[in-house]
Amino acid sequence: MINFFSETHFDLSNRVEHTKKWLIEIAQIHSFEIGELAFIFCDDAYLLRINQEYLNHDDYTDIITFDYTVGKGLSGDVFISIERVTENAQTFNVQFEQELGRVLAHGLLHLIGFQDKSEAHQQYMRKEEERALSLASCPF
Repeated sequence: MINFFSETHFDLSNRVEHTKKWLIEIAQIHSFEIGELAFIFCDDAYLLRINQEYLNHDDYTDIITFDYTVGKGLSGDVFISIERVTENAQTFNVQFEQELGRVLAHGLLHLIGFQDKSEAHQQYMRKEEERALSLASCPF
């Protein structure tokens, strides 16, 4: 089950079901199933507190993923700063919706097992994000 929550003004409104189908397709492409997933949209301050409290990092980020996956059943909490997504869209000169899709896919790909600590891993993660965004089912 995939749920979306908002700790800020943002919500997916009429894209919820389409986004769920897209995320399920991404999981299936990688031979995973959806367990319990929560995507929580928040602001910078909210995500910074989580970063400080749980990860001992004192910087802003666009996404934090807590992985509870067991076997092939993807489960986790994915926190997304809408403020960072907005700023990153401007920085990378893309539409907000495209950047939001990239970040949603990024969180799911972390749960699947993709990493982004090294340059090589970052490049591979970006390739998989682009693959997810190119799916016909992508709502963004």
